[in-house]
Amino acid sequence: MGVVYNAEDTKLERTVRNIETQEGNLCAFDGSFMVNPDKKPFHFVGGDMLNRLQVALILAAFTMISCGAGTPPLATGSKVFVGAQIIDGTGASPIDNGVILVREGKIVAAGSAADVQIPKEAERIDVRGKFIMPGLINAHGHVGDVVGLEGGHYSKENVDRQLRLYARYGVTTVNSLGGDQASGANLRAVQASPALDRARLLVAGEVVSGETEEAVRAAIDRNADLKVDYIKIRVDDNLGTSKKMTPEIYRTVIEYAHQKHLKVAAHLFYLDDAKSLLKSGVDFAAHSVRDQEVDDELIGLLKEKDIGYCPTLVREVSVFVYESEPDFFNDPFFLKEADPEVIKQLKSPDRQQGIRNSITAQKTKKALEVALANLKKLADAGVKIAFGTDSGPPARFQGYFEHLELELMAKAGLTPMQIIIAATRDAASSLGLSHLGTLEPGKWADFIVLGANPLEDIKNSRSIESVWIAGNRVPEKEQS
Repeated sequence: MGVVYNAEDTKLERTVRNIETQEGNLCAFDGSFMVNPDKKPFHFVGGDMLNRLQVALILAAFTMISCGAGTPPLATGSKVFVGAQIIDGTGASPIDNGVILVREGKIVAAGSAADVQIPKEAERIDVRGKFIMPGLINAHGHVGDVVGLEGGHYSKENVDRQLRLYARYGVTTVNSLGGDQASGANLRAVQASPALDRARLLVAGEVVSGETEEAVRAAIDRNADLKVDYIKIRVDDNLGTSKKMTPEIYRTVIEYAHQKHLKVAAHLFYLDDAKSLLKSGVDFAAHSVRDQEVDDELIGLLKEKDIGYCPTLVREVSVFVYESEPDFFNDPFFLKEADPEVIKQLKSPDRQQGIRNSITAQKTKKALEVALANLKKLADAGVKIAFGTDSGPPARFQGYFEHLELELMAKAGLTPMQIIIAATRDAASSLGLSHLGTLEPGKWADFIVLGANPLEDIKNSRSIESVWIAGNRVPEKEQS
C-alpha cells in the first residue's frame, strides 16, 4: 500500500491506492517517473501507466515500501515548524517566532516568520513557546559493544538500539572511535536518507595498535577495507601502568593513514604528547590534556591547524563516581532509560569500596580538575572545542552522559552559547560534517525541541519535548 495525493485534490486530501512496479518494489524517483533499478515505469494496479504530470503531483511519501534489505523507505513532502525561538548553532542571536521549513529531510529555510514563505501544502507543526536547537553531535563515543555492564556484544541490533537511545536524548550524531565492526559500518552506509529516525553514525573500526610499522599498517588496511571515517590510536600509558605508543609508530600511522585519505584521532593524556601528535599531523585530539596546564605552544598548534579539541570531561567522572551512589541515580531524566539491574550492580558495596581504594580513580579526580581548567583556557583562546564524552563503555551511559558533559562544560566556565556551539557547529566542523551542526538551508534537519531555554541554563537541554532527525520525529522508547 502507498499513500498518494489525488491529481484533482485541491486540498491535498489523501487517498490510498495499491502501487506496484513490474518488479513489485518502489526504488527511486528520478523527477519524471517512479522507476525501479531497471528503469521500468510504475503502474496503478488495474490502471494505466502514470504519466509525467501525474507523477509530478505525487506529494506524499510511499511508506512501508523498500528497495531491498537495509534501505530506508523514501520520504517526501514538506514540514514546517512554526513559532519557536530558534538557536541555530552558528552563534548568531536567537530567532524569535521562528520558522523551519523541511523538505526531503533537509532544511529549506530557517528564519523569522516574516522572512520565510510557508508552502500551503506543508504539514504545520506548532512549536510556539518552545526552543529549537541543533541536535547534539558527540565527536567521541562508542557504539554497539556493551549490554548492561558487559562488552563483547557487538551486533547490528545492538548498534541500532544504542543509536536510538542516543537519539531519544537529543544526540543526533555519534563519532564512534573504536571497536566498530562491519554491521555498524553497514548501518552507517544507509543513513543519508530522508527517512532516517535514529542517530547518525561514524565509525573508526579497530583501534590501531602495534609495536612495528608492519603491524600498524596491516591494521590500517583492515580498517580501510571497512571504509572507516577515522583511524583511532592511543598515546597514553594509563598513569604509568602500561607501555605508550612511540612517536616513531604513531608517525607511521599518521603518514600511512593520510596516504589512504583517512584522518587520525588520538587518545591522549599528556601535554607533551599532544604537541608532538599535532606536529606529526594528527587530525583530532580525542581527549583533554590532563597532566598539566596547557601552554601557548599547544594553543598555537591547535589554532594553526584548526584541530578540534574534545574534552570528554564526563569520562573522568565515570572512573571515580561509583565509589558512592551518584546523584543522578535519582534523576528521572536518567532513570527513564536506565536498566535497574545495572544500577543495582553499580550500588554494590564491594564495587564501591574497590573504587575508593583505586589509585587510578583517586588520581583521576585531580586529572578532571586539570581538564576543566584547560578547557576554559583553550576556549577563551579561541581554540575549536568539539563536544564529546567517550560514552558507550560500561557505566558510561549513552545519551545521559552527554547532558552531564554539557553541565561540566558550564562548570569549567563556558557560557551556554559557547557550549551549544561546541556541541553542534564546531563538533560537526571538527569531523568534516559540512551537512550537519547548524540549522541552515541545505543541511539535514536534525534538531531538538525544548520546553525551556538552554541559553538561560544549559541544563535546560534536558527539557526535551521531541527530537527530529532528517525531519522525522524520533520514536519514543518502546515499552516492554
